[in-house]
Amino acid sequence: VQLQASGGGLVQTGGSLRLSCSASGFTFSSSNMGWFRQAPGKEREFVAASNWSGSLLYYIHSVKGRFTISRDNAKNEVYLQMSSLKPEDTANYYCARITRWPDRAVGPWGQGTQVTVSS
Repeated sequence: VQLQASGGGLVQTGGSLRLSCSASGFTFSSSNMGWFRQAPGKEREFVAASNWSGSLLYYIHSVKGRFTISRDNAKNEVYLQMSSLKPEDTANYYCARITRWPDRAVGPWGQGTQVTVSS
């Protein structure tokens, strides 16, 4: 199993970023997928999830209306479109397979992609 997240960067408050995650080594098209993040000194937290088809989505309250999770099963990719970014969104973002809907996942987590929002 390999999950490679990309698309992070430095952005100002109110800006946008689109994260991508490329998956391999498992049947992506039948797997629920999610995004998690970990800020320095904090535990990893769940951010958003998509069921296998993309027909069911789930978000934590703090990102609802600002973030959108989507997927392309033909490409084995899952995305996180982030807008109206805030400094508190600064973290390393990871994608993972959801093992218990909506917010439980197992590794491997990969290296993630760093998102830094400046105030």
